[in-house]
Amino acid sequence: MLHKILELIEAKKFAALKEELKEMRAVDIAEIFEELDVKYCIIIFRLLPKDFAADVFAYLSSQQRKDIVAAIHEKHLNDIIDELYFDDMIDFLEEMPANVVKRILLTASDEERKLINQFLNYPENSAGSLMTIEYVDLKKEMTIKQALDHIKKTGVDKETIYTSYVLDEKRKLEGIISLRKLVLLDENLLISDVMNDDFITTTTFADQEEVVVLFKKYDLLTVPVVDKEGRLVGIITIDDIVDVIDQENTEDFQKMAAMTPMDEEYLNSSVFSLARRRIVWLLILMITATFTEMIIGRYEEILTAVAVLAASIPMLMDTAGNAGSQSSTLIIRGIALGEVQLTDYLKVFFKEFRVSLIVGASLAIVNITRMLVLGNPLNVSFTVSITLLLTIMMAKMVGGTLPIIAKKLKLDPAIMAGPLITTIVDVMALLVYFNIAGALIGF
Repeated sequence: MLHKILELIEAKKFAALKEELKEMRAVDIAEIFEELDVKYCIIIFRLLPKDFAADVFAYLSSQQRKDIVAAIHEKHLNDIIDELYFDDMIDFLEEMPANVVKRILLTASDEERKLINQFLNYPENSAGSLMTIEYVDLKKEMTIKQALDHIKKTGVDKETIYTSYVLDEKRKLEGIISLRKLVLLDENLLISDVMNDDFITTTTFADQEEVVVLFKKYDLLTVPVVDKEGRLVGIITIDDIVDVIDQENTEDFQKMAAMTPMDEEYLNSSVFSLARRRIVWLLILMITATFTEMIIGRYEEILTAVAVLAASIPMLMDTAGNAGSQSSTLIIRGIALGEVQLTDYLKVFFKEFRVSLIVGASLAIVNITRMLVLGNPLNVSFTVSITLLLTIMMAKMVGGTLPIIAKKLKLDPAIMAGPLITTIVDVMALLVYFNIAGALIGF
């Protein structure tokens, strides 16, 4: 398809290209944009009908949106903004330069300008910044027939019509009702008799991670957002939550790799930006490695006398670091999914103790057999193997409990991942190793 589109553009067969684009889905066109030069993207974008262009625009990356905004006429831009759902428009404005936002606000009505400014003032990762105001509201005095007529009349401009929200005269949320229920029940029944008054809500300043938990826990498609007085101010839909989950997962992966989280896409980020986000943690980890150097220097006499002890250090440190990373990764993911709570620290500690005992003993047996087969003395083989057992046990218990401690201290558990756990465990492994060596070999 990409090849065909390029051929039509280069042949300047724009009428045929326009017909071809009409047969495609908006998300597929957005994917094609990633493979094309900016000049070709702009040509295609200009050929799209106004409403369809808005759908494609919603799927584009931040950089692609900026390129298109810079190239198209202001009237065309305003037409596209008008066709976007309100929450998509807010997302777009949040990533645009101030001068673009100013241009759009100048053409907005007083009511729209007030709403936009209100949404832009919500904290970045709050429920208020995610919600949309395009929902269907009903009155409890309506019959089901009146409600369906109201949905038909107003629903065309709403982001979703599958759930309607029953409000009183002060816009306080009194109940919700699904379209399925409205279609299946007697049309003469009152909304107040059939609405569900046991519903889940969130508030405008709730963190987006809390909202994700609500969606997952109660299997929701939408969540109403209310203010302190219980008035409905917007709703959050499942498509926005999927984006949040993707964003949060990406952020956790970056933290677990000892990097400062970034919003830009990798290929669109500058080399200096990528380096700046990586170098801080690398510097911290490098400096903390000083403890490792100090420990090795202190026990230099042992290493000089028994060279095989030095040869075993990388194996011990790597195995312990890997063991700690396994545990921390599982617990960090468990916390993110709500499977592990702060009160579970004793359960986690005891479980990791038992797991580490099995894993450590198994590896220690294999290691002592390996070293003896290679001709190493029994006391040296035993020293390395018993150290392996103890360091794996420590690594797994530390890796399992540190993320919970971080959560308790209001820190992101993801920072207690591979690189940091490995650094901590390395120091512990060396201390255990040299103390056991000193006791068993006689230094």
